[in-house]
Amino acid sequence: MSTSPIVRAFFDRPTGSLHYVFHDPATMKGAVVDPVWNFDPAAAAVWTESADEMLSYIRDEGISIEWILDTHPHADHFSAAVYMAGKLGGVPRAIGEKVTGVQRLWADIYDDPDLPQDGSQWDRLFAEGDTFMVGEVPVKVMFSPGHTLASITYVAGDAAFVHDTLMYPSSGTSRADFPGGSSADLWDSIRAILDLPAETRLFVGHDYPEKGRQPNYMATVAEHRLSNIHVKDGIDRDTFIQRRDARDATLRLPDRMLHALQVNIRGGRLPGSEEGGHGYFKIPVGRFERR
Repeated sequence: MSTSPIVRAFFDRPTGSLHYVFHDPATMKGAVVDPVWNFDPAAAAVWTESADEMLSYIRDEGISIEWILDTHPHADHFSAAVYMAGKLGGVPRAIGEKVTGVQRLWADIYDDPDLPQDGSQWDRLFAEGDTFMVGEVPVKVMFSPGHTLASITYVAGDAAFVHDTLMYPSSGTSRADFPGGSSADLWDSIRAILDLPAETRLFVGHDYPEKGRQPNYMATVAEHRLSNIHVKDGIDRDTFIQRRDARDATLRLPDRMLHALQVNIRGGRLPGSEEGGHGYFKIPVGRFERR
């Protein structure tokens, strides 16, 4: 049985988002994690450059994609899961089962009672401890709330896709102040991840490198426990929560958030078209405070 998948990282510099293709070298079967659908908030324009780059890699390497996996409904980019599934012959799309709580929360924020809030926008809703195979690589699902109330981690052999729980060790962790987030839950989720075997490769969801520098996106459990500035061994729970909450209080909302959540709670679909053939975003005025 293969336990070490080949992982290829892709980077969307405007949002600092990392998205991945991993595959089993023995069978050439693979999965896509958190694909990005490009969006320009100034023009409300969408295009598929990032997803098409992934599709080209999949085709050139001869990978047979079995799953498109969302880790959570993202606040900073649109999910290209629906687009990629269509290009790949309708492969199934999945997310964690707690997405229904995110849908209820944001349906209220957007005053959208007609939004289905049962997760039916995906083909599969994973629960804590669920397992499946990608080729000969075993994949286990860990429930990892904190950044959002629905976040999950995919542990694929010796690779774990930890989404926005952790950043690279020199950057620490991601914020926990979005609706439904919790720094206490984030700490618990991170400590569970850091209890994985020391050699486990952790692939993060974001980096924000200066122009000309490539992103940092992978470090092992051992490296995080040794040097992660927020959660390395020796930092306790109360200290982390205090520092995380203080830092989050200074952060502005992502400039795509109020657009992105409308798409991502729909599984990667734009708001429905109205008369004239265009869809429209609905932005709640005064719901969030200026920072």
